[in-house]
Amino acid sequence: MSIEQRAEQFKQAFAVLQSEIGKVIVGQKEIVEDTLVCFFAKGHALLEGVPGLGKTMLVRTLASACDLDFSRIQFTPDLMPADIVGTDVVHEDENGHRVFEFRPGPIHSQIVLADEINRATPKTQSAMLEAMQEGTVTIGRKTYTMKQPFFVMATQNPIEMEGTYPLPEAQLDRFLLKVHLALPAKDELKEILARTTDAATPTANKVINAEDAQTYRAFIRELMAAANVKDYAVRLVMGTHRESEYAPDIVKKYVRYGSSPRGAQALTIAGKVYAAMDGRLQVAFEDVRRAAYPALRHRILLNFEGEAEGITTDTIVKTLLDHVPEVEAP
Repeated sequence: MSIEQRAEQFKQAFAVLQSEIGKVIVGQKEIVEDTLVCFFAKGHALLEGVPGLGKTMLVRTLASACDLDFSRIQFTPDLMPADIVGTDVVHEDENGHRVFEFRPGPIHSQIVLADEINRATPKTQSAMLEAMQEGTVTIGRKTYTMKQPFFVMATQNPIEMEGTYPLPEAQLDRFLLKVHLALPAKDELKEILARTTDAATPTANKVINAEDAQTYRAFIRELMAAANVKDYAVRLVMGTHRESEYAPDIVKKYVRYGSSPRGAQALTIAGKVYAAMDGRLQVAFEDVRRAAYPALRHRILLNFEGEAEGITTDTIVKTLLDHVPEVEAP
């Protein structure tokens, strides 16, 4: 099969998958799209929104439409790392000998919902790092490989901050994209009531399976990003650092620390998925711009003055896109 045929196949699968999820999730088209982009880019997503917007339903529906194993972890202050990754337990075998047996935790799944991740202590939050970055979990001296495809979607509530532990920069950086969920409009709220309070509850049909997902993920990596497009992504990331020549005034005034190199990786790989969604084989400048908000908003740390002034990282990204040209002047 030619790469053009594979591109068309992915485009159709993405559209059907988006449509099936749309049978269950009302509105939130951009959120569903960014979630699928993150999934096919082989990354992990952080969803931020108030309770009741369908974050859990979105992840569960994605798992159902992709025919993948699903597990949910409710993060609380008393949650321990072993509750997530699993632990060795002692039991007696048929001969009466005591032996250790590994009991896997809920992270040993394919689609994992880390609900309200900022309610757990940093020690427990860190239990997710190895699985998200390396695709493995180490218990004692043994390392266990996660079943593929492996996708973590974490949620956090931006309103209730009492009793929470803000995610450290190192963990935020592990999320390829951060997506904001908006409140539904009036018509969407009516549709939510119709779907959730009537006798019939909509469900998503299975569109792809694990093998298909792995194939599409590999295909995304094969797409091209020209040198000038990569250069644009690099300059955008450099522009988030106050000491950079590409930094606008707002960055120099309000940003304490900018994006890591993972930001440039996120811009490029997410850009590849956006291109493939449109049936294109090469990343365009517009794809990078499209990925800028979800890829960079959680990788920019504001200083005290920025927080006091109420500056948002989305404002920083918007200014950055206006300030950094797509093609650098010679």
